[in-house]
This record gives sequence, C-alpha cells and structure tokens, in this order.
Amino acid sequence: MIKLIASDMDGTLLDENSKVPPETYDLILELRDHGVYFAVSSGRRFDTLQEFFSPVVDKMDFVASNGTQVYVDGVMVDREVFSHAAVKRLEHTVRLFGCLHLVLYDRTRSFLYDDTDKYEREIDKDLPNAERVYEVPGPNINIIKASIFCDNESYLMDMAYALGRELGSDFVFAPSGKKWIDPLPIGVNKATGIKQVMAARSINADEVMAFGDSMNDYEILRLVGNSRAMGNARYGIKQIAKQTIGTNVEHSVQKEMRAMLRSFKNQQAS
Repeated sequence: MIKLIASDMDGTLLDENSKVPPETYDLILELRDHGVYFAVSSGRRFDTLQEFFSPVVDKMDFVASNGTQVYVDGVMVDREVFSHAAVKRLEHTVRLFGCLHLVLYDRTRSFLYDDTDKYEREIDKDLPNAERVYEVPGPNINIIKASIFCDNESYLMDMAYALGRELGSDFVFAPSGKKWIDPLPIGVNKATGIKQVMAARSINADEVMAFGDSMNDYEILRLVGNSRAMGNARYGIKQIAKQTIGTNVEHSVQKEMRAMLRSFKNQQAS
C-alpha cells in the first residue's frame, strides 16, 4: 500500500506554464484523508515552494533545495549547508570555463556571479531576490543551493563531466533543464531528504511512489519501490524508473493521484 507520494515540480507536477494545476490541492487533501501523505521534492527553495502550495501548505511535507531543506508537518527536520571551503573551490573552478555562470542561494537570496542578462530563467532557476556579487559570501552566510548556467547547450554534458573531474570529491553534478547544472554536495540529494520524511512518518521505501523527470530525481527514483518517470523525462530517468507515464502537460501526476484515490473509494464501496 502506498503511504507517501513524492513528486518533483518542474517538468513533473507543474503544467507547461510552471503552475500547479488547481485540482492538485484537493487531491492532496483527499489522499491524506485516506492515509497517503504528499511531499514535494524539488530544487526550488522552501520559501518558493510555500507560495506554490499556500492552500495546503500545512497538509504536506517538503524536500526543498535538492534535499538541503526538509520539513515535515511544518517542522524543519533537516537542513544541510554547503561547506564554505567547497563553495570557494566551486567558484574558482567555474571561472575556468567562459561558458559557465554560477549562482549561489541562501534561504531567501540568489547571489549572481555575472550580470543578470548572462542567465536564462529556466524551470526552477527563476533567481528570486537576485544580488550581484564578486566573491564568495562570507562563512556566516549559509549557502543551501548552487546552480551553474551553461550559456551553450551543446557544451552542457562536457561541462558536467569537467566539473565532476575537478570537484568530484565535493559534489555530484546533475544536468537540470537544457542549460543548467546542479552541484549536489556529496551525500545530500532528494533521496536523503525523502528518507528524513519517511523516518519521521515510519514509512518504508516500498510504500513510497515518486515522480520525476530530470537527473536530480535519479537517486529518489532509485530509492523508492514505486518509481514513475514522466513522458518528457530524460532518457536515463526513463531507464531506471519502474514505469513511464504521460507528460506534465497532460497533468499525468494528477491522473495517477486520482486513480489511487478512485481505488480507495472502490475498496470502500465493496
């Protein structure tokens, strides 16, 4: 029996306009009434996710910033921050490559290492509260997320490989969207975040259904017993998921949630 649904946002739960389809809120509430919790697992920060889910924010859980912010029933159960020394190594390495442009995030701000017109907004990279910086913020600033924009799409995989060779002891580099790369601290990702939710709710991996489309969903889809790749997912994600469903444009996560709810009602009726 499924007790927890974990869903990515961009390219998965959100529609083609990066909006939450309105029926999602009622589905979250109705499934919770049947003992199925809902957790969003996203590269977006917690403050941004709260805005997306304001109608049900106190009825769901959050794995935000690729696993560095975890909230269960409104309580922070885990927060990971980037090593200041590792961030300095990241900044130095990114500067070696002219096509790369670094962004660092704390709880509310986006620190841009180049002028804002150097970056393209894409999926979860909306760069809220952007500030132009010229050096790594001091160690008193808690960095919870980093992203790297590659201004030439054809270089993306080369750059992910090069960054991995340079900084593989500090980070895993996951392509995100068409021109972005997410540096994930070793040992921190969406799967480590969802494990915190599972532990808090005493839920096993085979009782979790997870949905994703991008490489930063890889670990969580490998973790759970019921993994679903979107029809618009990257090739590698489709290969490791137990099942491939429709696209986010077709509201396919919501269709799966509705089917689960329908099965509960049928069981009750019988």
